[in-house]
Amino acid sequence: MRTVEVTSDQRFDANRAAQFLLEIALEQSLEGLLRKVVDRAAERPGMVCVQVWLIEEGDLCAHCRRRGSCPDTRRCLHLVAGRGGSLADSAADFRRFDDTKARHPLGVGFLGKAAAVGEERIVLEVKRQPAEMEGFDWVEEEGIGGCGATPITYKGEVMGVLVGFMRDEVPEEARPWGRVLADHIGAAIANARAFEEIQRLKAQLELQNTYLQEEVVEAKAFGDLVGQSAALRQVVSQIDLVAPTEASVLILGETGTGKELVAHEIHRRSPRCDFPLVRVNCASIPKELFESEFFGHVRGAFTGAHKDRAGRFEAAEGGTLLLDEIGEVPLDMQSKLLRVVQEKRYERVGDDRTRHANVRILGATNRDLKKAVVAGRFREDLYYRLNVFPIHVAPLRERKDDIPLLAAHFVDVSVRELRCPKPRLTRAGVARLQSYEWPGNVRELRNVIERAVILARGGALQFDLPVTEAAQAAASKLRSAVAGEPGSGFLSEAELRRLERGNLIAVLERAGWKIKGPNGAAELLGVKPTTLLSRMRVMGLRRPGIEPPSW
Repeated sequence: MRTVEVTSDQRFDANRAAQFLLEIALEQSLEGLLRKVVDRAAERPGMVCVQVWLIEEGDLCAHCRRRGSCPDTRRCLHLVAGRGGSLADSAADFRRFDDTKARHPLGVGFLGKAAAVGEERIVLEVKRQPAEMEGFDWVEEEGIGGCGATPITYKGEVMGVLVGFMRDEVPEEARPWGRVLADHIGAAIANARAFEEIQRLKAQLELQNTYLQEEVVEAKAFGDLVGQSAALRQVVSQIDLVAPTEASVLILGETGTGKELVAHEIHRRSPRCDFPLVRVNCASIPKELFESEFFGHVRGAFTGAHKDRAGRFEAAEGGTLLLDEIGEVPLDMQSKLLRVVQEKRYERVGDDRTRHANVRILGATNRDLKKAVVAGRFREDLYYRLNVFPIHVAPLRERKDDIPLLAAHFVDVSVRELRCPKPRLTRAGVARLQSYEWPGNVRELRNVIERAVILARGGALQFDLPVTEAAQAAASKLRSAVAGEPGSGFLSEAELRRLERGNLIAVLERAGWKIKGPNGAAELLGVKPTTLLSRMRVMGLRRPGIEPPSW
């Protein structure tokens, strides 16, 4: 063993070490903690390099130079922080000191043995113990005299190793402090990881809360799958088939048909129902922010990235992710989306760490994606990955049998939310709703009913709907038929009055000459009772067997 002369400025400073232990105990960022450890330790005179290696899962085995000597590819040491400076060559590749892609097998060399056994390993003269230095070919070039590897432990478990390479031998008085420092680093790493996990969960809950609020707002407009039409029963049957599986689903349909609610029902009936359903409106994301919105970003990844942010995939971890208006995803982003759909892996923007996405993907669109594929606007491979199980949601004009139930449902919801008196939904009102074509689908129906509830003030609902082309054509045919001239297209004043009188008598007889109240003639006609009584007086109508009233 060589005799080492230790000058006063090289002696180990216990007070300085104690102050350092207090500093790292307060560090809440794992990255900041590791950087502080290696930076401070590397300041010691004679120190060439300081490194922190942590035990993690084997991930780069296919490309690792030490794979042949690795006894267990499931776990190995990962270099997570390093600081050093080359004295042999100022232009040397410093990645030898801080390359985060460096891996080392457990049980191999002084580093691997320290981690495997959980005991400190000191190499006093590296030239005489080449076997101990496997994986550190540069030590001779740098003139390393001695080195030490101290296990980093927490609650009896080895987490990794703290390594120091010195120009001379490791000072005797510094060795006990190496053990103390490593133990404190282990506790500080555990605290930092716990704090980061708390912050991650907090951010995830905040995101989930925002997304779930968006989902609730959207779901309100679709009636909770209310209806009994054959088209809706077909959709529910498909939901029951695919919900228990992990298959991707592509939900197709016009705007306002309830695609989001179908996604909600798939999630609710799936094994993932206890985890979040997160919705991404792809049409509302700026092109340059798609990657960050999907996968998140780390602080400093781009201008304005002041802190780490979880993406929608991370927010939906364990649950379901709905990519609404998926046809709006830019072409250059579709390849990255395809990767996460196929491999369930992604990286945050600006981060090298690969994350696993335990998420079920649902897509929704009002576009014809087949045409988009042919036009080169949508990747064919992504289309087929998403279109494993397509569900088509029919427009409201094709399921008018559902309108009475939907209307009643929306009346109840509107009364509760708007705090209005409950109005009456008449048969005439329902017929009026069913005669309309509903270009805005269920969303438009809800808006019409909300407006009518406000105006009704507890009376009968009156619906102010535009006259459709179909209704205009039917009215034209009726006028021609009544006039007896199929091509005339109009009625005379006398013919119009005769038609109105006959219609009014038919309604009165159907209602049993009841004027007011539920199923009364006024309700059937969709007019106020006073209006009906006024018309009866003008036309001289009264119930048979009843004396004329004194108006």
